Amino acid sequence: MRRKTRSCCSPSCRPPAGRRGGLSLLLAGLLLLSGCGGKEEGLRIGTALYTKDDTFISTVAQNLEGMVREAESETGRQITLFLSDSESRQSTQMDQVDRFLNRGCDVLCINLVDRTAAAVIVDKAEAEGVPLIFFNRQPVAEDIQRWDGVYYVGADARESGELQGGLVLDAWRADRETLDRNGDGVLQYVMLEGEPGHQDSLLRTEYAVKAVTDGGVEVEKLASETANWNRAQAAARTAQWLEEFGDGIEVIFANNDDMALGAIDALADTPRDRWPLIVGVDATAPALEAVAVGQLYGTVLNDSRGQARAMMDLALALWNGEDPARAVELTDGHYVWLPYRPVTLENLEEFLEA
Repeated sequence: MRRKTRSCCSPSCRPPAGRRGGLSLLLAGLLLLSGCGGKEEGLRIGTALYTKDDTFISTVAQNLEGMVREAESETGRQITLFLSDSESRQSTQMDQVDRFLNRGCDVLCINLVDRTAAAVIVDKAEAEGVPLIFFNRQPVAEDIQRWDGVYYVGADARESGELQGGLVLDAWRADRETLDRNGDGVLQYVMLEGEPGHQDSLLRTEYAVKAVTDGGVEVEKLASETANWNRAQAAARTAQWLEEFGDGIEVIFANNDDMALGAIDALADTPRDRWPLIVGVDATAPALEAVAVGQLYGTVLNDSRGQARAMMDLALALWNGEDPARAVELTDGHYVWLPYRPVTLENLEEFLEA
């Protein structure tokens, strides 16, 4: 394999951290190109999605495509985005990473299929001197710290769980009589989990329930099963629970909106006054529509546009030999954290696209 020569563009040659700057500073810097290799051909970004079937991930990709067009227009420079679907297979993603490197990509943006594979991808990128941005699926800290050219863009899954639990706690406090169907003072719930062992799934599951119990509400878990972030699987799980528990389910927690929408699908033939309260995470467009019509009580915004913007800003800075800390707000030199926000019918208008 060829080895890139990056001279001053290498992350190891970064100047000291400075103040955070906007995209405009980076775009202006692109017009003052140094002698780093590859700039005459424009910026090439290789991006791999764990699956395009995940509504949130596909939204991040769409936003990134839009920001590439925007940056091209503002800079007059060519930016090529190679976008691949790994189809939930880590072996496929590894092949895609190799192809990106062989194509001469300047930056990699990887949404991991399996977070345990991060170290191998880091080593491949480091060998070629190609900066690496993981997004939405967080590798362990040891893998992020293997090389100073590795970054992570995402959000703190614990916060999303806390906010989701807060939605349920608020609903309980506002109308306990309606939510506590059997009047026993205990909140009976089921949990639709993402993936076995996935950090976001584990943390959202734990901290959503903890937020409710920390608020002084006693809970009872009726069931909790994995649905792999998938709407159809969640619908099947929920249908089984409805047969088993019926009206005994007072709340359905879902680790993401696709699974929350699957729960709604399973309830299609159930009178609305017998529906449990349902909450999700991501604030995808279909979920916001469900909030608007009262099917979904609430969700938690996972900032897809903010993640795409951070990746674009980082890619431009790294390609241009800029200090990344001037482009984005970095934590511990590697992490870009985007905040979550709770969404209910009360504040829905803030999140609807114009």
